[in-house]
Amino acid sequence: MASIFNDLLTTPAHAQAAGGGLLSGDGIMAVLPYVAMFGIFYFLLIRPQQVKQKQLRNQLSELRRGDRVLTAGGIIGVVQKVSAESNEVEVEIAQGVRVSVLRDTISSVITSAATPANDSTPEKTAKKG
Repeated sequence: MASIFNDLLTTPAHAQAAGGGLLSGDGIMAVLPYVAMFGIFYFLLIRPQQVKQKQLRNQLSELRRGDRVLTAGGIIGVVQKVSAESNEVEVEIAQGVRVSVLRDTISSVITSAATPANDSTPEKTAKKG
């Protein structure tokens, strides 16, 4: 009878006192899947997004006249005027229709005036002879 009461009164903490803590083999193995999942999320989701945001920031800082841009509202236009001291960019969205938009509302630079439209080299014609 005393054995039954002794088993009921033994706490789980007392029973586990002989085991190791978090740094034991079991503790590391329990944390390892979470570390692996974070690593996978970082390299598949977080890191590419950071690279894309950095590229967009660089494109917006180098924005100039003639660049074709897409605004966050879905409007495509051509940059007409960029002022360095202000955050506004003048964009022509139709023939003779110009609007001022904030740099932060430009979601992507479709074509840049810095890159030529035809970047392939012209083929040399072979001499007949």
